[in-house]
Amino acid sequence: MRAMEVFRATEFDFRPPPQVARARRVLIKPDAAHPHPHPLSTSRETLEKIISGIRRVSDADILIVEGNPEGLPMGPIYRALGYNFPRVLTVDVKDSVWVEIESPLLKPHGLASAWVPNVLLSCDFWINVATCKVIRGQGHFAVRNLLGLLPHTKYHWQDLEAVGMEKVMADLYFILPFDLAIIDGRQRFVGDEEGRGRVEDYGQVIVGESLEVDQEMAQECGASTGYIELIRSARAELDA
Repeated sequence: MRAMEVFRATEFDFRPPPQVARARRVLIKPDAAHPHPHPLSTSRETLEKIISGIRRVSDADILIVEGNPEGLPMGPIYRALGYNFPRVLTVDVKDSVWVEIESPLLKPHGLASAWVPNVLLSCDFWINVATCKVIRGQGHFAVRNLLGLLPHTKYHWQDLEAVGMEKVMADLYFILPFDLAIIDGRQRFVGDEEGRGRVEDYGQVIVGESLEVDQEMAQECGASTGYIELIRSARAELDA
């Protein structure tokens, strides 16, 4: 497993792991559900660095995949965010064909399986590029970014909250085992759900395994992340 790395944002240079050189298709999942500028969305600068790093070692197809929770089309959102990279395909979650992936856990916390875009299964390497946000004291980092892959027609927000969002996120961590997580912390946001809050300069990009980078960010920001303990206990059971 790749050790966690912390970069100054101005010096971030993506060095892909060896698996990327062998990949035919690489998936990038940004935090880009709405046309809001960084840090509410993954910055174009960080995505550009990641794509350039991939291109240095591979001619693999690169797919950016995201969905809007209200079912709004992603095309205008991608354009507003400047995600117009050459030879990169942008995919809208709502236009995808769905496939059901089961949890490897014997006792899932809230989701025994999840319906997700089938394009994930055609990709050889998955990269989660999240932002650094603290919303009402809750950390919105890499694991929470996985929620954007759930189709809005099958998963209503109220239903997920009724199950328990922390449980849902813990289950998605195992159902969707991303190969790499990147926290785009050029800036970070602290506020409420409506986007009212403050933007702080943070100046870091963190690269590593999803749980590791979320633990780091939660500690740095003093944010609540109940799913982390759920994931730790479930991992211990799997290892046993």
